[in-house]
Amino acid sequence: MTEFEQLTEDIRQDLDAYKARGLKIFASSSLQTNSMPLLHIISQVASEIPIYFLNTGYHFPETLEFRQQVKDLLGLNITDLFSAVPKYQQRDANGRLLFTSDPDYCCYLNKIQPLEPILASNDVWISGVRGDQSKVRAQMKREEKAPNGVLRYHPMLGWTSKMVYDYIRLHKLPKHPLEGEGYVSIGCEPCTRKIDVDALLDDRNGRWFGMNKTECGLHTQLIAK
Repeated sequence: MTEFEQLTEDIRQDLDAYKARGLKIFASSSLQTNSMPLLHIISQVASEIPIYFLNTGYHFPETLEFRQQVKDLLGLNITDLFSAVPKYQQRDANGRLLFTSDPDYCCYLNKIQPLEPILASNDVWISGVRGDQSKVRAQMKREEKAPNGVLRYHPMLGWTSKMVYDYIRLHKLPKHPLEGEGYVSIGCEPCTRKIDVDALLDDRNGRWFGMNKTECGLHTQLIAK
């Protein structure tokens, strides 16, 4: 059995153990190149698991196209989640859109709040975070507690960037179309920029450039300390 076959089997066994306990499982995905190994594995071992994409309304058109490509290719059950607050109401007291003046609250409205009902109705949340992506994620464990008694499951935590790309090459999986243009971590269009790969410190450097912010809150606020 190869390394990737063993890692896939480990994930299969974990998911089977959760299901044997009667736990309801879901996954979230940002639909980036880094997402592909986990999405492919889920399609192989548990394709019935719902996968939620937090559609903020600010994504690059290429991300939405890639989302559809991946859904069609892998046959996954991908569902969009939207904020309950219309974009025209997402402004501060001076009328500025929140992503320009209060990005934390913008992330709350568009990412954290839409996921809360999903957390309330499930038991296990599969997230593809990796320890080599940032200092915050390096501190995580394979299993963590989340709000509403949900268990966060991080099957990719020990994977490296090299492993991700080796897996993608092995299985001939597609990459996000913007990656070839210099985008490494791709989120909402207003808060994502190209980066100098030679100066890359971690995968999150292209997000919220110039701000003291590297996470949207999904992996900092929605985790029990």
